[in-house]
Amino acid sequence: MNELAQLLGVTGDILFVSFLIFLRTAPVIMLFPGLGESYVPARFRLFIALLFTVFLTPVLAPRFEALLGTSPALGWLVLSETTIGVIIGIGARLLLLALQTSGSIAAQATSLALILGNSGITPMPAIGHLLVIGGLALAMTLDLHVALAETLIVTYDLLPISQFPPASDVTTWGIRHVAGTFALAFSLAAPFLIVSTLYNVTLGVINRAMPQMMVVFVGAPVITGAGLVLLLLLAPTILSLWVRALGEFVSNPLGSI
Repeated sequence: MNELAQLLGVTGDILFVSFLIFLRTAPVIMLFPGLGESYVPARFRLFIALLFTVFLTPVLAPRFEALLGTSPALGWLVLSETTIGVIIGIGARLLLLALQTSGSIAAQATSLALILGNSGITPMPAIGHLLVIGGLALAMTLDLHVALAETLIVTYDLLPISQFPPASDVTTWGIRHVAGTFALAFSLAAPFLIVSTLYNVTLGVINRAMPQMMVVFVGAPVITGAGLVLLLLLAPTILSLWVRALGEFVSNPLGSI
């Protein structure tokens, strides 16, 4: 009976630790680029979150020894762990939105916003959809999901179990991260904006010099062709810069929190 009671106690502790790890892991998986896309079935995402939990539990179990010796407040643990996971997941999702935004900026600048229509559930120009699919494929190829598992382990050093960061620090981190993602989106789309500006200035000069000429009919194919050529030449660079930014976030998701 004693051995059975000890076995049940150990099993209960393992399940409790796994539950706490799942609370932090699941929101990250549900929001992480590639794993948390809307076209990925919810059951598959839940299965991935459970797999991450199974893999992380033996590694993180020693960090919960002090907690198991006390009587923790389960409600507070659920709230704090889930919130930390949501914060990390939203931070990663913002980087994907940066790639989508850069594609939208490039499409609007080069008159390609409506070409091919919408390719996904979320209204998005074809350039944005192409960049997003390429970026996600490249990220998975570079094994960022493996780095994500390492990151989840590191978060327990930065934010131990049952410890929630101050609201002021979270607000500062959020503002800085949002500003950084918009700066990244603008930087990735900068070549398209430069070409668009030169195109419009040139078109204005030609229109002033020859008012009778239908410059729009002449210039529209030029800017469209230039946009496609730029996309062909710059897509590898854009995707590599975005994957680097995603890798930097994965290596240090919480910044200075």
